Amino acid sequence: MQEESRLLELYKLLWNNRSLEYIDGCDQKEVLQQAIRRELKDELTHPRTRKQPMQKYYLAVKRIVESKLDATEQVLLIREFTFVLEEIKKES
Repeated sequence: MQEESRLLELYKLLWNNRSLEYIDGCDQKEVLQQAIRRELKDELTHPRTRKQPMQKYYLAVKRIVESKLDATEQVLLIREFTFVLEEIKKES
């Protein structure tokens, strides 16, 4: 639970202009995964200019690695992005 809360805070730190939708019954992990899913699917961009999930994944990992987060936090956040990317791939 504490790790989930920390990951959500790290996400907010790097993507500070993203709104997070807290839905009744959703825990912090679900909120984080939904935010990452929206990011990877580029849902906040006009449909004609959207990038593919792999491109968005690359940009997200680059942003995480270039951040001032410590290495452990970076790995945890990248792991979450990887998990969500794999889920998106399964859907396709």
